[in-house]
Amino acid sequence: MDNFMKEVKLAECGLSYAIVSIMGPQSSGKSTLLNHLFGTNFKEMDAFKGRSQTTKGIWMACCVGIEPCTLVMDLEGTDGRERGEDDTAFEKQSSLFSLAVSDIVLINMWCHDIGREQAANKPLLKTVFQIMMRLFSPRKTTLMFVICDKTRTPLENLDPVLREDIQKIWDGIPKPQAHKKTPLSEFFNVEVVALSSFEEKEEQFKGQVESLRQRFFHSIAPGGLAGDRRAVVPASGFSFSAQQIWKIIKENKDLDLPAHKVMVATVRCEETSNEKFSSFTANEEWRQLEETVQLQPVPGFGRKLSSILDACLSEYDAEATYFDEGVRSLKRSQLEEKLMQLVQPAYQFMLGHIRSGTFEKFKDAFNNALNSGKGFSAAARDCTEYYMSHFDEGSADAKIDQANWDCSRVRDKLQSDIDAHVAAVSSAKLSELVTTYEIKLNDALSGPVEALFEGANKDTWPAIRKLLQREIETAGVGFSGALSGFEMDAEMKDQMLLRLKEHARGLVEDKAKEEAGRVFDSSEG
Repeated sequence: MDNFMKEVKLAECGLSYAIVSIMGPQSSGKSTLLNHLFGTNFKEMDAFKGRSQTTKGIWMACCVGIEPCTLVMDLEGTDGRERGEDDTAFEKQSSLFSLAVSDIVLINMWCHDIGREQAANKPLLKTVFQIMMRLFSPRKTTLMFVICDKTRTPLENLDPVLREDIQKIWDGIPKPQAHKKTPLSEFFNVEVVALSSFEEKEEQFKGQVESLRQRFFHSIAPGGLAGDRRAVVPASGFSFSAQQIWKIIKENKDLDLPAHKVMVATVRCEETSNEKFSSFTANEEWRQLEETVQLQPVPGFGRKLSSILDACLSEYDAEATYFDEGVRSLKRSQLEEKLMQLVQPAYQFMLGHIRSGTFEKFKDAFNNALNSGKGFSAAARDCTEYYMSHFDEGSADAKIDQANWDCSRVRDKLQSDIDAHVAAVSSAKLSELVTTYEIKLNDALSGPVEALFEGANKDTWPAIRKLLQREIETAGVGFSGALSGFEMDAEMKDQMLLRLKEHARGLVEDKAKEEAGRVFDSSEG
């Protein structure tokens, strides 16, 4: 380290220098980001060789073309397996070291990890926050969370969720008496930026990184990224100071937590969990079930899938039984969460089949009930009740024992479809009924009224009124009887009878006008 400091002439910088470091999950593109951001040449992952560890240990370089002199540290990925049982201890040591000596710490974070309790870096941050307060006094480090592979979700939506995550970690950790009421802002400034995927949107990524690079120029000036730093070590003493901090970290017994057995449990239970998940995804019975349910309903779906899931979780329990209970339970919960995310689409397909199948059966049964002469409202009520119960039975059969999923939205959609269908049929039936009785009135009035006008005398209008009254009453009785099956309220029924009565009156009026026209034409002739 001393030789490196001489090469970059750090000792000549006085207080005008900045230290930047980066931490985050293995293979998350940390080295790639640093190389584009600072012109460094840290070793990058080869995408064609798969995701494996590239950066081992802690590497340091001098940023190219940035003032003031800025040194950057590339840390080994925080969730790699290559170290085995040493992984947990080293990642805490290296992360605490970077927090202790850096002015700015970049924390690479997957976009999909935001809001998740066991997201990459969160357990680590909880530990280093806690130990940082015991070992060092506040020095105001800037934490810049870099959201990798940003989705379409706007940054302004992601930012508050992530800040809330960090605040929860801070609020939840035990603090020494001196810092019981110390706010997060005393130790850290929190910045959030989002970058597109380098592999999928390279040009967009480079443009965003170039904009971010500008923020590191004059970073130690007031208002800059490192403008609030305190107790700056003169550049000539940085190497010695950093080595002493590393020594403190290596020798401090607090950093042996969690104990050896917990670290071993973490590695082994994680491996077992991943093995069981891979085994489940390759399970032929699951794959066949998943494929079939996309096309058609599967009888006994819930029982079959619950059995496969239970076998997977039971195998995990058997293999992890002798490891630390806390770690074992945590990793089991994470495995269960991953499995539920995997199988939920199949469950939704199954619910969709049950809903659509139930709706089609309802329509057939409703139509048959009406054709058999059953009252409209009674048929609608009975069929709806029966087939909603039929859906409840089907959804119960599809239920997965390991999940507590709510099917109420799908049930509400079925209810909505049934209600809409009943309303449409009701409207069509009533319209058909009105047309039928209007035709009956036409047949009952047209001929007799014409005949009365042809033999017109002083008794013609009384006879027409009597005929009209009789036919309106006859049609009204039949129409009222037909409406009784719809169980409509009295006001709506009266309105429909009134429209029928007005139709009959209008028919007679039209005939009178026709006759008057003929009489007028004859008189002119």
